[in-house]
Amino acid sequence: MGDVPILHEYAASGNCYKIRLTAALLGTPIERREYDIMAGETRTAEFLANVNANGRIPVLQVGDRFLPESNAACFWLADGTHLVPYDRFERADMLHWMFFEQYNHEPNVATLRFWMKWIGEANLSDAQRLQLPLKQAAGAAALKLMDEHLSAHDWLAGHDLSLADIALYAYTHVAEDSGRFALADYPAVQSWIVRVEAEPGFVAMGA
Repeated sequence: MGDVPILHEYAASGNCYKIRLTAALLGTPIERREYDIMAGETRTAEFLANVNANGRIPVLQVGDRFLPESNAACFWLADGTHLVPYDRFERADMLHWMFFEQYNHEPNVATLRFWMKWIGEANLSDAQRLQLPLKQAAGAAALKLMDEHLSAHDWLAGHDLSLADIALYAYTHVAEDSGRFALADYPAVQSWIVRVEAEPGFVAMGA
């Protein structure tokens, strides 16, 4: 791959963790650069000009090129490896679950985690408070859909671990951080979490 890619990240973010986990499972070295999002370090003029004009992380730097969006960065790392199914349908199904993660799962499960653990319920805006029950219901629906699928399949797409599993594992395994979800309600998801964590090369979020 040439130069070691650089991950511009906030380590507690599941979106950043996805990329570290993908690299670890592939045995691919990456360099890490930490930013404090709570202190606005991704909103500085320097960051906006040189890393990501959208002011968000993660960003994977490959040489002098910058790749924002977590699932795109994971795909760059894993393209051509066992984490991307060879079968055409299974590969598209992997993408289906990765889109589901960003559209149905992350905006609810991850957002509630951030609101409750970083902002604090007492500090939420009126608009955020109104969204709480909606996001909780949508997050529970996403977890239920996963649970139903995983009750009949070991992995989300194809017959082996893929980027679909990595993308959804990142925020699912810490879903209880928000105090709004109980993983015991999703036994097939719990069993899947154990399988992901048993994979060779696995690293925990806090590693």
